[in-house]
Amino acid sequence: MMNLGQYLPVLLFILIGIAIGVLPQVIGYVLGPNRPDAAKNSPYECGFEAFGDARMTFDVRYYLIAILFILFDLETALLFPWAVTLRELGLYGFLVGLEIVTILTIGFVYMWLKGALDWE
Repeated sequence: MMNLGQYLPVLLFILIGIAIGVLPQVIGYVLGPNRPDAAKNSPYECGFEAFGDARMTFDVRYYLIAILFILFDLETALLFPWAVTLRELGLYGFLVGLEIVTILTIGFVYMWLKGALDWE
């Protein structure tokens, strides 16, 4: 027969995690002020009154800019550990990192020349 006492730390971990996630929300709801009015209950859209349909189409360039931002943001995030461990990686690690940066730079220049970054 299995000893259920082995699972006590896991159960405590789950209960504490749930308490940390739920307890502040409950405390804020119970102790926080609740004074609704027309301005607070109105939909907020960048400081302007809501207009048009919420399902209106966006230009494809908006999504392209977002994807490019994520791509180069991840590149920057991956360059930090590469730079920190560059001495241990040696020349080969430097050349591989340089290759990655070169490929991404070529892609960036290509997108720039194609006009993907131009916002009209």
